Amino acid sequence: MKYIEFDENRPLDLILLGRIAIDFNPSEDEEFGNLEGVTNFKKYVGGSPANIAIGVTRNGLKAGFFAKVSDDAFGRFVVNVFNKEGIDTSHITKCTNGEKLGLTFTEMLSEKESSILMYRNCIADLQLSTEDIDEGYIQSAKAILISGTALAASPSREAAIKAVMLARKNNTKIIFDIDYRGYNWKSADEISIYYAMVAKEADIIMGSREEFDLTEKLIQENRTDVESATAWFNENAKIVVIKHGMKGSTAYTADGEHYSIKPFPVKARKGFGGGDGYGAGFLYGLYHNWDMIDCLEFGSAAASMMVRSNSSSDLPTPDMVKNFIEETKKQYGEMIAKG
Repeated sequence: MKYIEFDENRPLDLILLGRIAIDFNPSEDEEFGNLEGVTNFKKYVGGSPANIAIGVTRNGLKAGFFAKVSDDAFGRFVVNVFNKEGIDTSHITKCTNGEKLGLTFTEMLSEKESSILMYRNCIADLQLSTEDIDEGYIQSAKAILISGTALAASPSREAAIKAVMLARKNNTKIIFDIDYRGYNWKSADEISIYYAMVAKEADIIMGSREEFDLTEKLIQENRTDVESATAWFNENAKIVVIKHGMKGSTAYTADGEHYSIKPFPVKARKGFGGGDGYGAGFLYGLYHNWDMIDCLEFGSAAASMMVRSNSSSDLPTPDMVKNFIEETKKQYGEMIAKG
């Protein structure tokens, strides 16, 4: 079933815009514990839109990226990984004033508790400017995904808003992954202003209940999920996905229907990274015109696979997700996630 119409004549399936970082996660042989006790780390590409780009590409979609990276070994590492994965890097450019990619060190305390130590001074990804946004590139894509972290500061926020305006002008579908991270934001009002500005133009909005609350703070507080979905349908949205962590998530569609999914049970390695797997898996199903509940199931399964993984960017292929779903249902029952 088609919940949204993509222009099938366009060569790129998705352009992503937002944060690229470097993740340093404790090696698999490290036990759970405080960060100060960790001596061995593994390096990965990080940042939610970067991880989703890898995920959708492994799912067979054709992805590109608007981004700034550092002019150093870490910047080259990111571009090399993207090229190896098959992501178009023609619109990833180097910073010229010494800005650096963000560094994230992960603390894995237990199966249920983890945190991150983030270094984001003089940051590269927020240097993306309006001059970096190419209208022809946007015209070549079925959709563009805007990550909310790109709106945290100038000049990146203006670049993201320009991309949204050009996407609307050229009928390139707009996906808004709210992706709230507290760093770089100055106030709750500022968050609401820029999040709502993009949400009003978006065809698909994805975020947690808390992220929708931040977006709606200056519009109407304390909305229910149904009220939020209805309000964004009155703008441009066709699909609104609202997540409630371990309680599951619900997709609302503009025809008045809603579909809910629960997480697949796994032994977790970390408490984050699942949202990136969810986004990549959900979009994979949507691009293939699956029923909404199947899109959600695929995304939920990919999310569970990612929280048990040491990396947030080593996303599974479709066959891996399908095998995981089949094996988990054999163990827990057909309706383990649905219903």
